[in-house]
Amino acid sequence: MTDALLPAVLIFALAAMFIAVFGVRMTRVAGELARRTGMGEAIMGALFIGAATSLSGITASVTAAWSGHASLAVSNSLGGIAAQTAFLAIADFFYRRANLEHAAASVENLMMTAFLIILLSIHLVALSVPQLSVLGVHPATPVLIITYLFGMWLLNRTHEMPMWYPKRTSDTRREQTHTRRSRGATLYGLWLRFLALAALVATAGWFLTHAAVTISRETGLAEGVVGGIFIAISTSLPELVIAVTAVRMRALTLAVGDIIGGNAFDTLFIALSDIVYRGGSIYAALTHYETFWLALTLLMCAVLIMGLIQRERHGIGNIGLESATLLVLYLGGVGLITLVL
Repeated sequence: MTDALLPAVLIFALAAMFIAVFGVRMTRVAGELARRTGMGEAIMGALFIGAATSLSGITASVTAAWSGHASLAVSNSLGGIAAQTAFLAIADFFYRRANLEHAAASVENLMMTAFLIILLSIHLVALSVPQLSVLGVHPATPVLIITYLFGMWLLNRTHEMPMWYPKRTSDTRREQTHTRRSRGATLYGLWLRFLALAALVATAGWFLTHAAVTISRETGLAEGVVGGIFIAISTSLPELVIAVTAVRMRALTLAVGDIIGGNAFDTLFIALSDIVYRGGSIYAALTHYETFWLALTLLMCAVLIMGLIQRERHGIGNIGLESATLLVLYLGGVGLITLVL
């Protein structure tokens, strides 16, 4: 182990721990803010909490892109989406009564998964014409941002005026609409706590990225591997803890919605990275690693949406066939990208 590698590993581990601990605390404050300001549960999970838990990932990708590490920036986004989708299967282990996708049936989660496939497909189109750029930014970047904002509006409309409802069974749990209000916490105080925790999480993301660059350089691992696996999993730790905690609290719809909504928000990492990347269109600097991560995330999202539609009550190990498939796809993908590609 070189002199630079050991400190980088220690900084990486410490930053990951900070993200996990303070990211969860920040998310709890964000959830309370969303309730106190009158925001609905669907928007809270898909946008507010999703954005809050993604601060470290945004910082990691933008810092990497600004430093010229395009592969690291994009693989962090796509690898994070793949990891977080696999986290749903882990959360499913903690709900033993039925398959999580069956019990957490909602039109919002189904809509959000379909919308996530659209956002990922925009990146796929951009990868087919990577050299296009206007003032150094790929045209797909503003399209992605506008599409995301439209999708949030559409999600809110779907929540307020749904055109169909999932079939209710004895294993289907309704959304929790009543939550305990924090004692003695003013709205102003909650905002201050949120901003302080957000600053800590974002700072940890900055340290995480610089440590990852050193690890990549010293070990010879490709940036697409370091960003897509190590950084992606580390910055996704809050989503895993929140999903498991929500399942144990029987807030099943929120658990699924937080993961899917956070994934949709994570697609914006690439758009922001493209804006700050100083070498032209960031898509022109990508490698086959990022193409692999994009294909894997699309495949996993397709499996997830089929599971949300099929709604199998019980499956392999009581986690459902789609959850087992998601785990196999992700672990197989990680093995393939580290051993073969």
